Amino acid sequence: MEKIVTRTIVMTGGTGGLGTALARRLIDEDVRLAVTYLLPNEATEFEEEIVLGEDRLFLRRVDAANASAVSDFLADVNELWGPIHGLAALVGGWAGGRDVEDTDDVRLERMLDLNLRSAFYTVRAALPYLKKAEFGRIVLVGSRAAIDNPPGQATFNMAKAAVMALGQSVASELESTEVTASVLLPSVIDTPATRATLPYADYVNWPTPEAIAGVAEFLLTKEAGVMNGAMVPVFGKA
Repeated sequence: MEKIVTRTIVMTGGTGGLGTALARRLIDEDVRLAVTYLLPNEATEFEEEIVLGEDRLFLRRVDAANASAVSDFLADVNELWGPIHGLAALVGGWAGGRDVEDTDDVRLERMLDLNLRSAFYTVRAALPYLKKAEFGRIVLVGSRAAIDNPPGQATFNMAKAAVMALGQSVASELESTEVTASVLLPSVIDTPATRATLPYADYVNWPTPEAIAGVAEFLLTKEAGVMNGAMVPVFGKA
């Protein structure tokens, strides 16, 4: 029997480890996926694993730190499929750590682009289309670092703290609507790239992308409406 598709989910930065893990869970549900990427090799690997027809997968290269590009993408998703039911803003990254005194403007701007501006531009552009749906869910990615504030990575800590503030601000602004926002708070995620960066670390207790994707999957459901404004720890025992 052909699956009846009733929801449109947007994932920015969706071809990385967490996005691919989330897509694996969503392809068996009633969803269409609109996914952005930046690295072409990730997009190729994503398409090889997430096998969906053009009627259920819309993939485009978008720089999420470019407000116009993000707005154009979301407008095209709305024109193609109508209202958006879920947004998982997964763009983020690490541009190297420094103490405040040693942080130059280039490193600061790069960290803000990766982790804050990308989230802000995406949420801002998506809100009109989320409000048109029966319900809308926003899932952002903060970090445990925004709470613990480890030394030597001030720009990352503050960018992720700002993402948390963005999520809570949007949650408050949307209280009278059917749109909600929540923020995942991972620490170190067990991916090949992370292991390569930290070759001597003990990764036994690091949460996997699959485990975190399970939480994100729930936060995108109608039932997760009761979690508006939630800051959700997903760092396990790490």
